[in-house]
Amino acid sequence: MRIIQLLPTISYGDAVGNDTLAIQELLREMGYHDTAIYAENIDPRLPEGTAHPVSDLPQLAPEDVILYHGSVGTDLNDQLPQFTGRKVMIYHNITPPEFFAPYSPTGVRLSADGIRQIERLAGKLDYCVAVSQFNKEDLLRMGYTCPIDVCPILIPFEDYAKAPDRAVLRRYSGDGYVNLLFVGRVAPNKRQEDVIRAFYFYHRFFEPKSRLFLVGAYEGMERYYQRLAAYVDRLGLTDSVIFPGHIKFNAILAYYKLADVFVCMSEHEGFCVPLTEAMYFDVPIVARATTAIPDTLGGGGVLVPDNDPREAARQIHRLVQDQPFREATLQKQRQRLADFSHERVSARLRSLLEAFIEGSQG
Repeated sequence: MRIIQLLPTISYGDAVGNDTLAIQELLREMGYHDTAIYAENIDPRLPEGTAHPVSDLPQLAPEDVILYHGSVGTDLNDQLPQFTGRKVMIYHNITPPEFFAPYSPTGVRLSADGIRQIERLAGKLDYCVAVSQFNKEDLLRMGYTCPIDVCPILIPFEDYAKAPDRAVLRRYSGDGYVNLLFVGRVAPNKRQEDVIRAFYFYHRFFEPKSRLFLVGAYEGMERYYQRLAAYVDRLGLTDSVIFPGHIKFNAILAYYKLADVFVCMSEHEGFCVPLTEAMYFDVPIVARATTAIPDTLGGGGVLVPDNDPREAARQIHRLVQDQPFREATLQKQRQRLADFSHERVSARLRSLLEAFIEGSQG
């Protein structure tokens, strides 16, 4: 029996790509050596042979298993039912197209197509694994009736133990500034403007000796980035809000090391891996209580019920100044982080896949 993973794009360093590679390693640990990854688009930065073009996909047998990563609009969504084999979708969610309407016609098309295509897959799959409870509810809303279980993304935390960029640390360390951080692709659903707004109130009314790092690439979302930069300028924060842009992994690690508080005001998340990264680096979190965010935090961090920048600023200030509150928040985050350990998540996914395979064969 073969188990193959199929996805539209496998990228270097993104959440879906990392999850795919971690699952590949898990499958081999489970004894399934006849396994491979196939993708329409393969990031050239990945080692040669990591994945193969979909055009090279061999003929599958009825007992073979396809693990399909659903995350974007693609012809593969429509082609999936035509493949032979038992079909499992790992659902990462798709950002609603309305977020992209002012900035990217391509983004609108890919999101709208993806949602319609995923809806059409209802009734055509054997099993689904949603990476959050929010995603499971999304599938149920779309009319899915196959078994659906929830299992978080497999996160390679060992990578975060690598050395951070020393130049970044030297530039911003030891100057007495409070450093706020958000990590995530510069995209409208991430609502970086609301992070900036919260920072404005914190910077003006609580701690003028502060700065905000908005770490994330903005390729494809240049219009949104330009809007953010203009907004920062209007608020008089040009010297206090830093957009590092597309940076290497060790530089991202450095910004986590520098951070005093992680601020997430995102409006749509299917999981939000950077929240777990902040937990790993023991950075207290202030986050908007929406979509998958409360589920991912699992009682950790400080949730704000809406995008009220004043309330977010107050909670940031409290985490900086109130040490017992900060420590209690961090303790809850440490407890939640344990749920995302490689051992726990891999054991969960292993049991789900084994149950599906054995049940299907039986």
